[in-house]
Amino acid sequence: MTITRYFFRFLGLMALTIFFSACTPEVGSDKWCVHMKEKPKGDWTANEAGAYAENCLL
Repeated sequence: MTITRYFFRFLGLMALTIFFSACTPEVGSDKWCVHMKEKPKGDWTANEAGAYAENCLL
C-alpha cells in the first residue's frame, strides 16, 4: 500500500472515533443513568461508580 492509503485509513479511523465518542450522554444526565444501569457493574470504573452514586442514587 502507498502512504496515501495509510493516511486515508488513519483519517477514517480518527473520524469514526470522534463520531462515536460524541454519542455518549453527559455524565449525570437521565440518559447516562439509564446507560449505566444497563452496563455490567464489573465494567464500571471507579469514577463512573462515584458519579452514579452521586447523580443517580441520591
